[in-house]
Amino acid sequence: QVQLVESGGGLVQPGDTLRLSCAASGSIFSINAMGWYRQAPGKQRELVATSPSGGSPNYADSVKGRFTISRDNAKNTVYLQMNSLKPEDTAVYYCNAQVREPWVSKYLDVWGRGTLVTVSS
Repeated sequence: QVQLVESGGGLVQPGDTLRLSCAASGSIFSINAMGWYRQAPGKQRELVATSPSGGSPNYADSVKGRFTISRDNAKNTVYLQMNSLKPEDTAVYYCNAQVREPWVSKYLDVWGRGTLVTVSS
């Protein structure tokens, strides 16, 4: 089985910076897309940023210009650099990855447990 583990969340003030990390582990042959989603209290989970394996990253309009997604394929890790954080960014951030296990042709959609980001003064 494959696991995704997020880290880097915490309590920060508006304008501060956080860097989230998500490492995939387990039986992995390859990883296609990786991305970040978030869910604020009382709201539905929404896309934050995605990083296709062979394409340009995509961002939600609310984070464009502030957040940057990147990945280290050798480490099966995706990052989310979050600058100029706002109270509206407060949410549990979930890592997502499309993972192919050995000898299996299709990609599995795998989710992490989430890491809490709180932006408050």
